[in-house]
Amino acid sequence: MVTDLAVSCPAIFDRNDTPATELPMWRECFSAFEAALLHIAPVYYGLGTPHGDQSGVIIIPGFLGTDVYLFELYAWLHRLDYRPYYSGIGLNAECPNLLIRRSLNATIDRAREETGRKVHIIGHSLGGMMAMSAAAQRPDDVASVVTLAAPFRGKAAHPNILRAADMVRGFIKARHGDGVLPSCYTGHCPCDFVDNLTRQLPASVKLTAVYTRTDSIVDWQYCVTGDKDIDVEVPGTHVGLVFNPSAYTVMSQRLAACRTVE
Repeated sequence: MVTDLAVSCPAIFDRNDTPATELPMWRECFSAFEAALLHIAPVYYGLGTPHGDQSGVIIIPGFLGTDVYLFELYAWLHRLDYRPYYSGIGLNAECPNLLIRRSLNATIDRAREETGRKVHIIGHSLGGMMAMSAAAQRPDDVASVVTLAAPFRGKAAHPNILRAADMVRGFIKARHGDGVLPSCYTGHCPCDFVDNLTRQLPASVKLTAVYTRTDSIVDWQYCVTGDKDIDVEVPGTHVGLVFNPSAYTVMSQRLAACRTVE
């Protein structure tokens, strides 16, 4: 399988974007119901679900998120006999290229060393874009990537998200100055993060793109490849995909389908 992502350069942080969807952001409050449903779902306890082989799975938070809100996902992966790893990037409100170089690559190295196998990476939203970029850069170290509502093919986002991204971009420029490129935190930046997102993932890296049509944060149409073997739709919210029982079922199946062999 070769995934061609070169047809559209991601630019989710561009200020002149159109809104992702007409759905109001308050709908994201329903993510609390997804979290509640997860605790009564058989998949949460590993029942009737394929288990892992102690392969390393790195999880990456989305925009303005930290590893903390991925605790349920981390604990679930552990119950399924994987070796989960937090990304270690801290708050995801920094130049993605710097976060990958300074933190994520170190986590990939540690997981590779401790497990002796290629790693899997699961990324939520912007974290999914970082996962794909890292995998394109290090295909010999990554077995699979699962993106959860990651707008890797386009740039449409809710206006509130765009305003928040503008603020983060300003903080990055103030903090790093000439240490980052002038177009940092836009899809026009020529950094490795953006460049790798436009590259093809080799057949050795299996990609799964989980999305929801009721996403109030980004346009779901930018979260898919167009390949039915890669794209998987689930009901729910953007934020709630990290707690969504249907998404957990998809992840368990896709991870088991790409057991790592050295």
